[in-house]
Amino acid sequence: MGKITLSINPKIALIVIGILLIILASFLAGQYADNLDKKSSSDGSKNTTSVKSGADSASVYAEVNPPEGYEVNAVYGNIGPKLIAAGVIDLEKFKAVYDRSGQPLTEEQLDILTKGSNAKIKITPQNSYFLLNFLWAAGVGNKNSILDKGPMANSGTAVGNFASTGGWTLGKGNATSFYSKSEIAKVSSEQQKALEDFANNSYRPCCPNPTAFPDCNHGMAMLGLGEIMASQGLSAKEMFEAFKYFNAFWFPQNYFDMARYFKAKEGKAWKDVDARTLAGFDYSSSNGTQKITQWLSDNNLNEKAPSSGGGGCGV
Repeated sequence: MGKITLSINPKIALIVIGILLIILASFLAGQYADNLDKKSSSDGSKNTTSVKSGADSASVYAEVNPPEGYEVNAVYGNIGPKLIAAGVIDLEKFKAVYDRSGQPLTEEQLDILTKGSNAKIKITPQNSYFLLNFLWAAGVGNKNSILDKGPMANSGTAVGNFASTGGWTLGKGNATSFYSKSEIAKVSSEQQKALEDFANNSYRPCCPNPTAFPDCNHGMAMLGLGEIMASQGLSAKEMFEAFKYFNAFWFPQNYFDMARYFKAKEGKAWKDVDARTLAGFDYSSSNGTQKITQWLSDNNLNEKAPSSGGGGCGV
């Protein structure tokens, strides 16, 4: 019986070998990626819990900007009448701004300004714009060493040339005439320590400066809130917690992003995010928020907040 000789076309053989090598390479790449993901998950360098869109995003937004609002354990007291008496607020100018915006002042808000109120300060989707300007006025008019001797006073720029001073046009005269002049919310030495702890360690998404350097309206409003809370005996911890929600109402997209970041990366609900950490430079400054946005983009988690709000950098 003769030998059987198999003849294989060299070109076909090369094609078959090439296909097998491609399959093998794909398999090895998949194994490598799987092992890398497992390693990243175990060492915490990449642990991106899925954050779905739609209903889940709406619930995250509701945590950040609760529809029922966020209340602090401090009252308005007679701050409104003091601001008007000191000329920091010209009532007619103040009212006109809200009339033009289509959000005329409510009877409650007019009472806060003209009569004072024992109601606790509570920020809601409906009054966040009112509180931004009200607290801005309190911050710029209240006498405090943070304004007199702090970073803004020592910046080398004339005090009237900042957005928080030159931009305040709702008083009687320019801001330098009532800047840090009146005891709107007087604090003791111990209360001042708590206030300075808060002011030196809280930031805002529109710039890299802390609350202690309130060169814009948001910074000055946050200083005003801190001063009111400190004057009524609240702790720095309570100020940071208030910051977490007030700033979120004023910068809803930024803090919606942060809530999604903490949920995806660390598995934390908004209520469990440490307020002091959140307020710090690494998260709440313009530098920090840019990094958060980039991380979300890198992980395909960028999403527009379900609802817009907040206030701009002017009256």
